[in-house]
This record gives sequence, C-alpha cells and structure tokens, in this order.
Amino acid sequence: MPTSRFGLTMRLRDCASNSPTMPRSRACPRPLALSRRTALLGTLGLLSLPASPAGATAALPTRPPCWPRTLQVPGGVARLSLGPAATRPVAQAHQGNTDVPVLVVGDAIEWTAVVGIPLAAALGDAHISVTQADGGGARQLPYTVVPKQYKEQHLKVPPRTVDLSPQDQARYERERDHQAQVMATFSEQPPGGAQQSLRMQVPVPGRRSSSFGLRRVFNGQPRNPHSGMDIAAATGTPIVAPLPGRVIDVGDYFFNGGTVWLDHGRGLLTMYCHLSRMDVRVGDLLQAGDAFCKVGATGRVTGPHLHWGVMLNRTMVDPALFVPA
Repeated sequence: MPTSRFGLTMRLRDCASNSPTMPRSRACPRPLALSRRTALLGTLGLLSLPASPAGATAALPTRPPCWPRTLQVPGGVARLSLGPAATRPVAQAHQGNTDVPVLVVGDAIEWTAVVGIPLAAALGDAHISVTQADGGGARQLPYTVVPKQYKEQHLKVPPRTVDLSPQDQARYERERDHQAQVMATFSEQPPGGAQQSLRMQVPVPGRRSSSFGLRRVFNGQPRNPHSGMDIAAATGTPIVAPLPGRVIDVGDYFFNGGTVWLDHGRGLLTMYCHLSRMDVRVGDLLQAGDAFCKVGATGRVTGPHLHWGVMLNRTMVDPALFVPA
C-alpha cells in the first residue's frame, strides 16, 4: 500500500453504493469542486496539472466504476453501504422461508453489502438484515426494486428435452436436488485470500447470443427465464476463470450438459454449462485467466455456446453487471 511523503495513505478499493436511491458511501464520494480538489492535491504534492489556457477547465480524474454495477431490478444487484466497523458485519437476505447470507466486501473504513435480487422478486420495497460480528441487535437496511421488461425468446429443441419421459424426469429431479446443495455453498474466505475486485473478465470471446432474463419458450411451451449469459463460440474454444475460484462441482446434467461450478467466496459463485471438456476436478484452485474447460453443445442446446451464470446469495443475477459493457 503506497504512502505519500506527507503520510497520506492512498488505496484503491471497490466502490460502494452508487444507486440514485441510496446515499453515497465514502467509497464512492462525490467529486470535489475543481479548484478545491486541485488546491488540496497540489498542497499535498500529489497532483501536478499542466497549465491551461485562460478560461479553460481542466478535466477531473475519472472515478473508477463500481463492480458489480448497481441495477436494482429483478435479476439485478443492489450495493448497500453498511458504514464503518472494526469487523465485517453479517448481512442476510430473506428468501422464501430461509435467511441467506449476503456477500459483504470492504474494510473497517467502509463495508458494502452486494445483494443479488431474484428474477421473481416483488417490485417495491425490500430489505436485508444486518448485525455486527461482535453482537448487538439486527437492523434492517432498505432498498427498492424497480421494474425491468425482459424480452421473450422462442426456441426449437428436441421434443424429449421438453416433454420428459419418466426416466428423464427422475434424473432431472435428482440433479436438481444435487445442484441445490452446490448453490448453497458459502465459504468465508475467498480462494487465494481477500478478493481485491469483483470485476470479472468475460470467460470466452464471442457474440452474446442470448441475454440474461429472456422469457424462454421451448417448442411453444413457456419455461423458466434465462438465468445466464449465452456466448456463441466454436466447440473446443477454451474457457477461462473470470476471478480466482475453487471448483465445487463437475458433472454431466440432463439440461445443462457438461457443467462446472466455481466458488469465489462468500456466496459469489459462477456456473459454466454445455461444455465439451472439463479439465478440472472438485477442489482444484484456479487463478483469474486460467483455462479450465471448453465450449460444447451438450445438454439442451441449439448449437455450441457457453452458458455462463453468476450467483449471489443463492440467486442468479445478470453477469453483464460484472464485466465491461
């Protein structure tokens, strides 16, 4: 951590809430006025601006974006400032009859809850519960879910993948129960130590052929909305880890085909489906950029592509919020 000759500690961290409906945290401060900011930085010897022509206005340094970006819609993400505390607060979201742990990032100066909003979430007021790790009563932190209109997509697939035989139905139910256990993974410590950033790299190059949240209609029959991002790529194209992660599941499933799940810590998981090859085993540790599987056309598909899913507090959210536009 670099320190100036005046003892000013300079740090780079993920931003906290920048929602227009939420107060800004000190991690996402409002920019200072130019003259005041320039004077402050100049006094500290941290900024040297070139002379500008008379009447010209110098550009302010650009504030880095927050990751993931805030979008408080069904399937989106809320970033809620928890304020300062000596230890990491504990945050929970109420989903159905279960209290689910929420990802909390930051440090003693500023903690932020990163909340995944289910696609089935009701519009309007919502909240999480927050308690301090050293005890004390719980408090509720509110946020608002606003509407978003998702498009509809009609697909033709083999009839056996829509109208399941008794054997395929039984297989699907076994796989669904197993996947529910995988999705409940919550590890306190991110693989490889503290997670410095939640900005992800796109795991495979290619055209985004299907977006998150699409209302899917298979052979004329409505099904669950699309819970990930589809990226079209040739069979055999390498797929890389978007963040450091630990492999928590490898399998071949009826709908998803070849599948790998990665755990990035504190309830942040990613899923990779329809794979032709899976070159990892449960327990393997990956660094960001490590190739670990390959694009395929297994499971219920219309062609080779990667189905990439991102999960927060056991709910699938839009992967586009974690990557540059």
